[in-house]
Amino acid sequence: MQTLNWKVMALPPALFSGFSFILCVAWGLLVPPGVHGTRFLEMTLPGFVWLTPGTFVLGLVEALVIGAYVGFVFTPIHNAVANRWR
Repeated sequence: MQTLNWKVMALPPALFSGFSFILCVAWGLLVPPGVHGTRFLEMTLPGFVWLTPGTFVLGLVEALVIGAYVGFVFTPIHNAVANRWR
C-alpha cells in the first residue's frame, strides 16, 4: 500500500467542508427558519452567529481548517496502518 502525503490529503476534506458550509448557509437562506440548521452551525463553529458577512467568513475559515485537520490526522494514521500491514 502506498503512503500518503499530508499536503495532498489535507486539501480534499478542507474543500469538502468549506463547500458543505456554503451549501448549508445557502439552504438556510432558501428555506423557512424552522427547517434549516442554523443552531447546529452556531453550536459547532465557535464565534459563528447567523448570519452576518463577518461570521460567514469566520464560519467558512473554520470549516476549511476543520477539514484540513481531518486530513492532517488521517494521513499519519493511514501511513502507520499501511506500514504495519506491509
